[in-house]
Amino acid sequence: MKKTLITLTLCGLTLIAKSQNTSVEKSIFGLQTGVLGIWAYNEAKLSNTIALRTELGFDFGVWESTFYDDYDSPFLLTPVIVVEPRLYYNLKKRSENLKPIDGNSGNFIALKMGYHPELALFNTDDAPVVSDFSIIPTLGIRRHIGKHFNFEAGLGAGFSYTYAKRAGYSKNKSEMELNMHLRIGYKL
Repeated sequence: MKKTLITLTLCGLTLIAKSQNTSVEKSIFGLQTGVLGIWAYNEAKLSNTIALRTELGFDFGVWESTFYDDYDSPFLLTPVIVVEPRLYYNLKKRSENLKPIDGNSGNFIALKMGYHPELALFNTDDAPVVSDFSIIPTLGIRRHIGKHFNFEAGLGAGFSYTYAKRAGYSKNKSEMELNMHLRIGYKL
């Protein structure tokens, strides 16, 4: 009986210790690429389930809007700055089911806030670059493949505001914007 109680106590302590370690990682640096861009990111731990993602990168785009109708080559490469708090809501469940949570592998809800400045590469027609700001709630997943590689997918809809007056247009523009991303990355 004594051995059984000692065994159960040690197992219970092991489970308690394991549940206390279920958390997002303290800090993650990495690179990701997708169909329309390349980005460097950092995720910093704010709490056991919340991380603040900051991102610098380049978004590729083929712009088909009223801002670029008068130009022959609407392909642009624009820098983007993103700040995105993420709530990883299923880390504890994944850990209890013995699924990996390293590298913040889990499902998340995020509030993506992005800014494209008035700067572009491959702007061969010297089209006026129009900056914009967006806020997009996003639902997504991240999974790690091996020690360093990961993939991520997300879907969301939100609001964007385009500063068209700065580029010489008659008025600014606000509209609904979608965030659909599928990325492959490397954790440094």
